[in-house]
Amino acid sequence: MKFLTDEKLLIVGAAGMIGSNMAQTAACLGLSSNICLYDIFEPGLKGVLAEMDHCAFEGVNFTATIDPAEAFKDAKYIISSGGAPRKEGMTREDLLKGNCQIAAEFGDNIKKYCPDAKFVVVIFNPADVTALTALIHSGLKPSQLTSLAALDSTRLQEALAQEFGVPQYKVTGAHTYGGHGEAMAVFASQVKIDGKPLSELPLSAERFAEIKHNTIQGGSNIIKLRGRSSFQSPAYQAVKMIEAAMGGDKFYWPAGTYVNEGKYKNVMMAMPTVIDATGCHFSAPKGTAEEMAALDASYEHLVKMRDEIVSLGIVPAVADWKKDNANL
Repeated sequence: MKFLTDEKLLIVGAAGMIGSNMAQTAACLGLSSNICLYDIFEPGLKGVLAEMDHCAFEGVNFTATIDPAEAFKDAKYIISSGGAPRKEGMTREDLLKGNCQIAAEFGDNIKKYCPDAKFVVVIFNPADVTALTALIHSGLKPSQLTSLAALDSTRLQEALAQEFGVPQYKVTGAHTYGGHGEAMAVFASQVKIDGKPLSELPLSAERFAEIKHNTIQGGSNIIKLRGRSSFQSPAYQAVKMIEAAMGGDKFYWPAGTYVNEGKYKNVMMAMPTVIDATGCHFSAPKGTAEEMAALDASYEHLVKMRDEIVSLGIVPAVADWKKDNANL
């Protein structure tokens, strides 16, 4: 089997459903011959390692450890789903304190054991602030660490495909920006359905409001349907992000990226992004006045969450971030 790299890919939270799916997906796509599985829950970790070995992936060397020093040592690519999952009735924001403390430790481990890591994807909620926390603690460049945001856009894409009875790939330009949560900004002005602008198709404002609501509540709906938070879609999208960073196909769905320019300052937020072998790069979103106002509101929500983790002492005041990470 041909691999994109022989460098170490570390999957954090590997004993969980997202983590185990990431391990399998990474092996199926031939990302690396060197995949390390890390989790603090040893029985589950051993079970995942056994499952991966039973798949008999040709050429893949799976290792597993509960020791962070062993896990992070020499890791070049890292995906972390190592936070607490969301349960029914919870918002992503409800996980803020505990998961940001986990993210701080995660970032510290990167700085201590693998400061030369090339690319990191953070996918545990609330992803905007857990990723920001990890970035501050890690010392990495902003282009080297991203959060998963694509699911909001793929959920919008799927809903519009269902509405108009077309294959999902025929829906283009369906993107959400800002926060990965209840305050996300849904952009529809660039959407095309099988090449036709959405604005030219029969879709009432009331019906689009329903689609928008269902998109925002997409994660909650999965919990209601399956009795647990989504795991297959975040696993796949996260692996595709790291694949792009390894030099595979570029990743064009929105990703959470560090923004500190214009009117958006010192936050991690979903933007129009491209991930490739040189990292994650973003551009300014284009939308209607209403869409941009929604993005502004989403940004203000992110600022409040950022300021909350500052007040909790999980990250220092913004003015002191450079003391922990000279790249900010």
